[in-house]
Amino acid sequence: MCALLMTPARQDQDQELQVRTLTVPEYRAFLSRHREASFLQQPSWACVKDLWRSERVGWHCPGGEIEGAGLVLYRQFPGTRKYFAYLPEGPVANWSDPRIDRWLNPLMRHLRASGAFAVRIGPTPAYRRWDAAAVKSVTGTGRQISDVLATEVDPVGAALADRLRSRGWKRCGGEDDGDAQPRHVFRVPLAGRSLDDLWAGLNQEWRRNVRKADKVGVETVVGTAADLPEFYRLLRITEERDGFRLGRSLGYYEQQYRVLNEEEPGRMRLYLGIHQGEILAAHTMIVAGGRVWYQTGASADHRRDVRPSNALQWRMMCDAHALGADEYDMRGVPSTLDPDERSFGLLRWKLGTGGQVVETLGEWEIPMDGVANTALYKAFQAYLARR
Repeated sequence: MCALLMTPARQDQDQELQVRTLTVPEYRAFLSRHREASFLQQPSWACVKDLWRSERVGWHCPGGEIEGAGLVLYRQFPGTRKYFAYLPEGPVANWSDPRIDRWLNPLMRHLRASGAFAVRIGPTPAYRRWDAAAVKSVTGTGRQISDVLATEVDPVGAALADRLRSRGWKRCGGEDDGDAQPRHVFRVPLAGRSLDDLWAGLNQEWRRNVRKADKVGVETVVGTAADLPEFYRLLRITEERDGFRLGRSLGYYEQQYRVLNEEEPGRMRLYLGIHQGEILAAHTMIVAGGRVWYQTGASADHRRDVRPSNALQWRMMCDAHALGADEYDMRGVPSTLDPDERSFGLLRWKLGTGGQVVETLGEWEIPMDGVANTALYKAFQAYLARR
């Protein structure tokens, strides 16, 4: 996958930035200065997505200083020498700067020269936020999160959406749900909060379940690569029980674990919930910059009453806090607020942590100029729909 990082442009620099390829040390040095950078933006992610051709690029001023950087992955359209360029959870920029073309124009020229027929980006500013209490108070039949007055609207995100639309970019997945990356995520703020504050933020059910897990002897430990087959076995059970399919193989998780931790030890962690010698739950966590992500959770069908998943999440939140993370990102939640919908259970569970539902700007696509590129883009969309 691909992502782009940008720093605020200096006010005396109205000229357009230039794009060039970066070395790994240059790229990593740039990322180290940006605590908000997603794990999808790390160099190692290109090794996870090894079916994509990768490139590291940087935006720089005429003087040579690097102002932004991105990891671009190109997916080849079968039977052609043309590529789809994908930029998830990026760019990260001073998006309050109205001079968006200074960044997008050189990016598009570079990608076109590299053979791209279309581009997808995932700008990082939030669009809207809803506190857990606000969401819980308005659940009902047929309701969606978009029906609820937001606790906060990000003016930067709203302005950026308008700027992208005016330039021909289209939002992926409609207005309610995401596509490759989730549109709505759930985040627990950590900055400036003590562990007592985090505990107080849990609702009564969550505190009761964490206490119960502790009382009956559920252990929470950090596993190793050797435990990934058990994690994957539990994940298949969870997919069957909850009616979803991630479409990932055990080899995918093994490769992800290996390359992320080769880049930085502890970047990806596997947490295990053990009761009476048996692993009942396994959750993965990823650390990058100032953020921690709960990526994937799995649990057994039996002995769910000992609440191993609640115990694991509390342990992971505490560890994220100890690492100095600014927030704990629990990743995607559905847009439905209908308790009769099967997917609502995931949202209800995460709401118990007292965090916020965050609507990101989502992902945006645009074909390159030209009839041929537009036709290839439409064919590529049809190809993906058949897969």
